[in-house]
Amino acid sequence: MSLLGLEEAIVKAVEKVYPSVVHISTVRYVEYFFGAEPVRGVGSGFIVMPGGYVMTNFHVIGGASEVYVTVHDGRQTSGKIVGVDPVTDIAIVRIGIRDLPVAELGDSDKLRVGQVAIAIGNPLGLAGGPSVTVGIISALNRHVKAQRVMMGLIQTDAAINPGNSGGPLVDTSGRVIGITTAVIPFAQGIGFAIPINIARRVAEDIIRYGRPLRPSLGILGVTVNPAMARYYRLPTEKGVWVLDFADDSPALRAGIMKGDIIVEMAGKTIRSIEELQSELLKLRVGDRVKVIVNRGGRRLEKEVVLGLARY
Repeated sequence: MSLLGLEEAIVKAVEKVYPSVVHISTVRYVEYFFGAEPVRGVGSGFIVMPGGYVMTNFHVIGGASEVYVTVHDGRQTSGKIVGVDPVTDIAIVRIGIRDLPVAELGDSDKLRVGQVAIAIGNPLGLAGGPSVTVGIISALNRHVKAQRVMMGLIQTDAAINPGNSGGPLVDTSGRVIGITTAVIPFAQGIGFAIPINIARRVAEDIIRYGRPLRPSLGILGVTVNPAMARYYRLPTEKGVWVLDFADDSPALRAGIMKGDIIVEMAGKTIRSIEELQSELLKLRVGDRVKVIVNRGGRRLEKEVVLGLARY
């Protein structure tokens, strides 16, 4: 694609998704010695489903007493929090304005490092509507510690600032591929987004059930490293070492045993507990998945029906 062709693709992508992007402002009341004082916050979001459903970040609206949403044509309305998921930093807010276009969602499993990424949101709460920044996909499947460990994130160098949180990260076809979220303080050219395939599953659960239904293997495990492997004479230096099981564990029912080391799940190599949790976020309760374990040097395949996480 020529530079002119790329420019035109970016412009068309922005025009396509722009009407679905919203500005979110919140009010939290903080107790001080002489009473409660309002603390205001700002963020972004986008229409994810007909009926006025807005997707944003949990950290944008978490703890808010009042939520206000401004749509692309300047109309403002109050928002009702439908449900939240602090683990993936996803929240759904519903507004009474129903004549808004829904953003088209892409497939974050097909992303490639180096492809163009466009971030749209409301950095710093600036007046006048959303801002647009452009960069590339810098890396995939990043695990980042912000307020909590966030797994499987998209890394981009498209400029992301406070206030962008909850806005869409889109491709050159105008499809949402992620939700901008954590920004590392003092880092330059490093921003992160939650893959849309993960966010879609969480959003669907929240809208239908009021909360996310998170799948689980029902194990207590730790990441194997070379030092651990040498000390305990383990058969591999990577994977998740199964130490115990939760009550009514799907993994235990499938024949996985204490001491097994999970090295693969659903066709993906598992090197750490973070990778295992990241892959589980892409699946659903009730899914049948093939899990490969290393048991004393032998690779064994087990089929696990994922259960419901109890947290």
